[in-house]
Amino acid sequence: MRFSRVLNLVMMVGLMSCLLTICLWSTCTVRTSAIKEAQVEMVKRDEPSFVHTEYHKRGTNSIGTNNGDEEGGEEEEEEEKEEEEATEEAEDRKTKVIGKSLKFSPQSDLNDIDCNINGEKTVKCKKVKDEVYLPWSFVKPYFEVFGEVDEDDTFNFHHANSIVHPPQPTYGAGSMFMAFDHYTVETRDRVKCVTASEGVPITTQWDSKGYHYPIQVAQYGLSHHAKHLINGEPEALVLEDAQSSDLSRWIMPDRKSKVNVATDPETEMQVMEFVTSDSLQTKGIVLPVTERNLKCFKVDIKFSTNGSISILGELSNGEKIKIHFIFSRDDISLDLKGGNIYYGMGERRNEWIHLARQLIFDVMKGFLQKIKMERVKDPLWFKRILEVRVHGHGWLDNLTLTNHVHLDQFFDSANWLVRHQDDRGGWPIMVTRRLVTGVLELAPGWYSAMGQGQAMSVLARAFTLTKDRTYLDAAVKALKLFEVDSAQGGVRAKFMGQLDWYEEYPTIPSSFVLNGFIFSLLGLYDLKLVADGEGKETAERIYNSGMTSLRTNIGMYDTGQGTLYDLRHISAGLAPNRARWDYHTTHINQILQLMVIDDSEIFKTVAHRWIGYLKGHRSRHN
Repeated sequence: MRFSRVLNLVMMVGLMSCLLTICLWSTCTVRTSAIKEAQVEMVKRDEPSFVHTEYHKRGTNSIGTNNGDEEGGEEEEEEEKEEEEATEEAEDRKTKVIGKSLKFSPQSDLNDIDCNINGEKTVKCKKVKDEVYLPWSFVKPYFEVFGEVDEDDTFNFHHANSIVHPPQPTYGAGSMFMAFDHYTVETRDRVKCVTASEGVPITTQWDSKGYHYPIQVAQYGLSHHAKHLINGEPEALVLEDAQSSDLSRWIMPDRKSKVNVATDPETEMQVMEFVTSDSLQTKGIVLPVTERNLKCFKVDIKFSTNGSISILGELSNGEKIKIHFIFSRDDISLDLKGGNIYYGMGERRNEWIHLARQLIFDVMKGFLQKIKMERVKDPLWFKRILEVRVHGHGWLDNLTLTNHVHLDQFFDSANWLVRHQDDRGGWPIMVTRRLVTGVLELAPGWYSAMGQGQAMSVLARAFTLTKDRTYLDAAVKALKLFEVDSAQGGVRAKFMGQLDWYEEYPTIPSSFVLNGFIFSLLGLYDLKLVADGEGKETAERIYNSGMTSLRTNIGMYDTGQGTLYDLRHISAGLAPNRARWDYHTTHINQILQLMVIDDSEIFKTVAHRWIGYLKGHRSRHN
C-alpha cells in the first residue's frame, strides 16, 4: 500500500513536470520569435546605410574648384559651409551596398555589431569573421577622406580631394601664372556675372548686392592670360568691319531704319552707322548668322541714344534665348517667360564700348538668377548664335565671332585695375570682412596684399604684351602699401616684431595667412622683373624681405599631416585654423612655383613632405 502511494505520487509529479515543460517551451518560442522580429525591425529602422557614396571628383586647385576655386584664401568659412552641405547631399545618394562589393558567401559570415567610438558614440558596423567594417558615411567625415565607386565596381579612396599641378620649367612676367589655365573664375557660385559695364566679375561673396573684388578681378585676368597661352589665337569670323560699302546683309525692320558706312571722328576709322527704333519691342536691324560653332562674340560699339545690341541664340533643347546689352545700372536681370537676359552697360553713351563675351557663361549666369544650377547644365546650355540685332542710333566696328576671347578678357581685367587704383596705389575692398567675429575683423576700405600682388602680376603681363607704361606705372604705384603697417591702413605686419609679412587680411591682431602672402610675393617678383630704376629697386627689396620671412616661418604652418591656413592660434590665441585639402594643395603649388625661381633647400624639403600628406603620410612621432 505504501509502495503504491509512492508510485502514484511519482507519476503525478512526472506528469506535472511534462505539462510545465511544454508550457515553458511554447512561451520561450513565442518570445524568441518576437525578439527576433523586433531586432529585425530595429535594424531596418536604426541601422545606418552601409553604402559607398558619390563624391565630387577631385578638384584641380583651391581656387575655383570648383572646379575650386575658391579664390585662394578668400572666404574659408562660407566655403566650408558649402562643402558641408555638398557632403550631406552626397551622403544621401546611395550608390552601392557594401555587402555586394564584399561578396559574402555564407550569410552566417556577416554579423551586425556595435562599434564604440572613443566612448562618445556608437555606430552600427558589420563583422565578417575577424574583420570589422565601419560604414563609409561614418568614415568619410570622421577622417576627412574621399572616395567613389567607378564603372568597374572599384572603390577609389583618396586621402585628399585636390591634386598638384607641376609648374612650368621656367617662369617670367610674361609666362603662365602658376596653373591658372585650370581656373574658370566666372563659373564660381559667388560670381554674380561678368559685367557688361566693366567686363570683369562682380561677386556676392560678402555682400548680396554685389561688388568688385580686386583679388577676383585679378584672378579672372590671370586665368584668361593663361588660357590664351594654352589655346593660342582664336578662330575668328568677322561679321562686320565696315571695310565694304555693301551692307545688304543687314535686314531693315522698316523704311525709317538704315545703315551706312561712316568715318568715326575720334578714331578716323571706317565704321558702320545704324539708325532704328530704340525699343526692344521692335525687332531692330538684324544680321543673320549661319556660323554654328563659334559661341563668343566681340564688338566695338558706340551709341548716341538709348540703344542696345542683342544676340538671338538657340539653346541645346531647341528653345530661343535673347541676350541684350542695354544702358542700365543693373548688372544682370532675367525675364524668364520672355526668354530675355539683360546685361547693363552702365550709362556710357557717346563713347566707344568694347564688349567681349562668352555667351555660354552669359546664359548660365542669366538663368541662375532664378533657376538652380542642376536645371541649367544640360537642357539650357547655349548652342549657337542665330542673329545679331542693334537698336537706336550708333556706330559699330569689328563685330566678330570667335571660339574664345581670352586675350580681350585679360585686358578687361588689366584696364579695370588701371581705372580703379586709388591715390595710395591700392584697390580698396568696400565690404566688411570678418575672419572671426569680434576678434579678426576689417571695416570697408581695407586693402589686401594678395590683391596688390595679383594685380601686379596682371599689370606686369599687360606691360610685357604691350610695352605700355600705363600698366607698369600702376604696378609700381601698388608697392606703396607694402611699406605701410596694417595699423596705418597698409598691408605690412611684423611677425614677432621682426619679420615682414604681407597680409591678405591686415587685421589687428595679425592673422598671417600663408597662401595670400605667397601670392603677394609672386606679384613682387613679377614686378621686379619688368620694372626699372627706383621701382625695380623697391620691388626687389620688399620681395627679398618677404622671402626671408617665408624661409624662416614656413615650418610653423606644418602640422605633421597637413598645413595651417594662418597663424591665428599664435597671434590671437584662437584655436588653430587647419587648411582644408584644396588650400593645402594651393600651398604646395605655390612652393613648387617658388622652387622654379628660388632653389632654397627648405622649399624642396617642405614640398616633398607636404605632397606626402596628400597620400596620408604623416610625420614621425616620439
